[in-house]
Amino acid sequence: MSVAEPVRVLKLTLHEVTVGYLSGYQGGGNALTFSPEFLNDRSRPTFSLTTHPGFPNVEKLLAEPWRQKHRLHPVLSNLLPEGALRELLALGLKTHIDNEFELFAYLGQDLPGALIATPVEPGAIPDYVVGASGQATAVKPREQGDISRFSLAGVQMKFSMRERDGRYQLAGAGELGDWIIKTPSTRHRHVPLNEYTTMRLAELAGIKIPDIKLVELANIDQLTAINLPDERYAYAIRRFDRDDGQRLHMEDFAQILVKYPHQKYDSASYEQIGKIIYRYTGDSLGNAQQFARRLLVNILLANGDAHLKNWSLIYPDTITPELSPAYDIVTTQVYIDGETKFALNLAKNKMWYEASFDHFRAWADKADIPWRAIRPQLDDTLDRARSLWPQALEEQPMDEAHKTQLREHWRRLPPDFRIELGG
Repeated sequence: MSVAEPVRVLKLTLHEVTVGYLSGYQGGGNALTFSPEFLNDRSRPTFSLTTHPGFPNVEKLLAEPWRQKHRLHPVLSNLLPEGALRELLALGLKTHIDNEFELFAYLGQDLPGALIATPVEPGAIPDYVVGASGQATAVKPREQGDISRFSLAGVQMKFSMRERDGRYQLAGAGELGDWIIKTPSTRHRHVPLNEYTTMRLAELAGIKIPDIKLVELANIDQLTAINLPDERYAYAIRRFDRDDGQRLHMEDFAQILVKYPHQKYDSASYEQIGKIIYRYTGDSLGNAQQFARRLLVNILLANGDAHLKNWSLIYPDTITPELSPAYDIVTTQVYIDGETKFALNLAKNKMWYEASFDHFRAWADKADIPWRAIRPQLDDTLDRARSLWPQALEEQPMDEAHKTQLREHWRRLPPDFRIELGG
């Protein structure tokens, strides 16, 4: 006679609609079972673009539980942090860094976007949840202390915080942070100054960005658990998935394309992203034009890290996707010797110094976006960069050595995109 495997269950809700139940088994497997309430609602909030009623084959995709042997499904796995923050969390929980169900259960009240994960007592679990998962017996959820907890995707150490009278503090239990604070890097010098500067330059070139600030470390509380370099500033960016204490749903393109974080550099192209943006977002042309601008700005700013997780959709009306504001634009070349490449392919090309308008036209054609609507956006981006950036860079706080490297990058760009500095 087989012994039933113990299972813990989380209820997943999105804008007060029950999306389904995530079951975590003692042996390491997990399964997401969608609720009848979610499946039968044609006006349901969008959990992921692939679950939108208008997405191809959606009924087949949702018909069976999403079962995984170890890691969570990519739509959920990508909501968890990577790198140092994950290690810090796992150490505090006394669990393995790859025990994603445990991490997800702990962080479920403040995940990126609007999804909420709440532990369920055995008696409150619907019969179809454990029954759909085979031989299992529900067990009580583990105790969760009444302390602050949040999840932010990505590798860099960062914190979700609230601003109070010019000081930044971790949001308390039951609160939502409205700023992401990125502390100085222990590996690379002056990253906050770099990101602040490149984001300001991007804004001058027509890129939509959230509010950003440089914040003195002396004005940030509750950072005693980490070692920081001798730098003055952290970088702060307002969370665009929070609005006056309310959650706005979002997802990055690793989630949309069902890729794990380790696949963010090598499993898709900018044509695929562009095609999805143009085909499925509400302001399809406007979003595609903004996407093209950002592709060019990444070349101009020597940002080689615009991978799948650094592009996102947001759902302002809970259903219809729009391109989110830009984030994580950094001049990465100053930290990686000899870096000359995009993160993903653009018309089968990855080389900044070989890029041309022809590559952008091929990208537009492949993504089914009308080139006549894209070329003027690229021209305007270049006009703004060429006329505004040289003087603006002088006035920005980027490290002087990094400014010199960025200017040299501008000189090395191919003729289509070169920024002349005069003199």
